Amino acid sequence: MAANDESGYDVIVLGAGPIGQNAAERARAAGLSVALVERELVGGECSYWACVPSKALLRPVIAVSEARQVDGAREAVSGSIGVAGVFGRRNRYVTNWDDSDQADWVGGIGATLVRGHGRLDGARRVAVTASDGATSVLTARHAVVICTGSRPVLPEVPGIDEARPWTNRQATDSSSVPERLAVVGAGGVGVEMATAWRGLGSQVTLLARGSGLLPRMEPFVGEFIGRGLADAGVDVRVGVSVRALRRPDGAAVTLELDDGSELVVDEVLFATGRAPLTDDIGLHTVGLTPGDWLDVDDTCQVRAVEDGWLYAAGDVNHRALLTHQGKYQGRIAGAAIGARAAGAAVDTAPWGRHATTADHYAVPQAFFTVPEAAAVGLTAQQAEHAGRRARTVDVQIGDVVTGAKLYADGYAGQARMVVDLDRGCLLGVTLVGPGVTEILHSATVAVAGEVPVDRLWHAVPCFPTVSELWLRLLEAYRDASDDN
Repeated sequence: MAANDESGYDVIVLGAGPIGQNAAERARAAGLSVALVERELVGGECSYWACVPSKALLRPVIAVSEARQVDGAREAVSGSIGVAGVFGRRNRYVTNWDDSDQADWVGGIGATLVRGHGRLDGARRVAVTASDGATSVLTARHAVVICTGSRPVLPEVPGIDEARPWTNRQATDSSSVPERLAVVGAGGVGVEMATAWRGLGSQVTLLARGSGLLPRMEPFVGEFIGRGLADAGVDVRVGVSVRALRRPDGAAVTLELDDGSELVVDEVLFATGRAPLTDDIGLHTVGLTPGDWLDVDDTCQVRAVEDGWLYAAGDVNHRALLTHQGKYQGRIAGAAIGARAAGAAVDTAPWGRHATTADHYAVPQAFFTVPEAAAVGLTAQQAEHAGRRARTVDVQIGDVVTGAKLYADGYAGQARMVVDLDRGCLLGVTLVGPGVTEILHSATVAVAGEVPVDRLWHAVPCFPTVSELWLRLLEAYRDASDDN
């Protein structure tokens, strides 16, 4: 169809999820006019099919598990989880997949919401196709920011189309509990969804192709999570791959495994990676390859595009596929665009407010399993590969932290601190145990702020909280230093 008259804005943002919203808000704060383009729901994947619904499903499961770890409380826990109540809670937190409130927020910051599928149409131009097929063209005076996110990747396995597998979307928006569920993949989505659906009553089998769970974290984390899942009744199998699938006539799904065995389930969830949602956003019109990740500098400018008008934040730039990191990038990008539009200098130094330096060394991540897992910065192995001279210290949290013992009887967990011996500050911290996600930010501040270990001794943890762990880690580091 013929395009309508062009509309001009200072900034156009493709994708109105949390990353796009942060980029738009920061650009508006700089006094720039902004159009925010969205083809699905305002709020994006995180609000409706990922972070929010998954945590809404997981919290009741974890709450019950934690109650059962405390004498006097476990006696009050009887029966099974109220599935209808859990789904109702999930539905409230995703506002029944109604984005009206988030759409109102866009108007509230003074941005223009444009509904439809946005595609680049040459430099600083975006063509938007509405649901009725009508097309409009938007032009950007200063910048276009791509915040279109990522999609789940399904492996090329015979029978996968016939099997109609779940991805993260079905795993978080389903309102019926499969009697038997196979989860393929042992990353964050895999272990969290295995935790959630086992808690809701499914017989869950978790299949990990590698030798352990959460393979990008310290090895001990996967060991703790594996034991926790097994204790909850999950059948955890490592070193196993799916060779083929069958689902004739809508019956149960049969998974043929590479160890020669077969597994029959009612549903199968594949949590086996993500790909950028860049295949149909007009990248070819600006000399880029559709479907590629977008390489950016520390202000989120796309390196391969001349004149610096194209930015990419969030999953599409492949720096850290985490909502909080994408929001951080969106804020940086919006601020950098505002500064450049005003002709101001952009401070991209390590401590500058226009540089995504945390992407390089201080990325936090948390997984809501039983027990919980959290980490920021480098693992011991990553520090070694980076050529850092480092010392690693470990603490068994339940053995030495009074607050942990009070938090859960028989508290089982471990903490690791990786210290840069040359600079005297932290390179990374990893935690696994009940409630550790809520103390992760203290570690993030220490790593991102490059706080000297000598100064951390003066950050006094409140007694008796799990945060007393910090004192025990410092003591372990002191003792290890004295031994050398």
